[in-house]
Amino acid sequence: MLKYRDLSETNELYQLMIHPTVFPFVRHKAYSPEEYLFITKQLLEEEQLGKTISRTITDDWGQPIGTINLYDVQDGAGFLGTWIGAPYQGKGYNQAAKHEFLTELFFEKDFHTVFLRIRKENEKSKRASQKLPYVVCAKESHPALYEEINSGEVKFDLYKIPKDLFYIVTAKEQANEEQAM
Repeated sequence: MLKYRDLSETNELYQLMIHPTVFPFVRHKAYSPEEYLFITKQLLEEEQLGKTISRTITDDWGQPIGTINLYDVQDGAGFLGTWIGAPYQGKGYNQAAKHEFLTELFFEKDFHTVFLRIRKENEKSKRASQKLPYVVCAKESHPALYEEINSGEVKFDLYKIPKDLFYIVTAKEQANEEQAM
C-alpha cells in the first residue's frame, strides 16, 4: 500500500498527476516529467533533513498510483498532502493509505498532530476527510493557523488529526474486528 519514494516511478506518477481532476489539487505541480523528477529529488532531500515525509501509494499489485506526504514538519506536527490518480479514486486506496501513513507518523515517528488544509472548492477531498472518524475541524482550535493558511488568494478549510483520537478510533476498530471473528 505504501512504499518509500523511488525515482524510477516518477514517470508513471507524473502521468497520473497531470489528469485534469487531479492536477489542480496537487501541492507541487510539475509541467513535465523532468520537472516532476526534480521535485521528487527535492522531496527526498527534504525528507533526509526532517522537513518532509513522503511515500508512494501503490495499488494491490504494487503499482504506483499516487503519493502521500507530510509537509512543513515542525515540533511533532505537519500538513498532510495526498493525491491519487483518477483511475484509482473511489476504490478505498485513500482511506487505507492515510491509515497506514498515520500509523507510521504517530507510532514510529512520534508525531502528535497532523493537519489537513483543504481548498474550499475541493469537495471531493472534503468528503474523503469527513469519512475518517479521527478528523476534526481545527478552525476554532487553531485560529492563528487558520488565518495564516488563508492569507493568500486561495482559501482553505483546516482540519486536524490528533494522535490520541487516532489511537482511540483505531483501538475501537480493532476491538470490533476481533469481536466479529
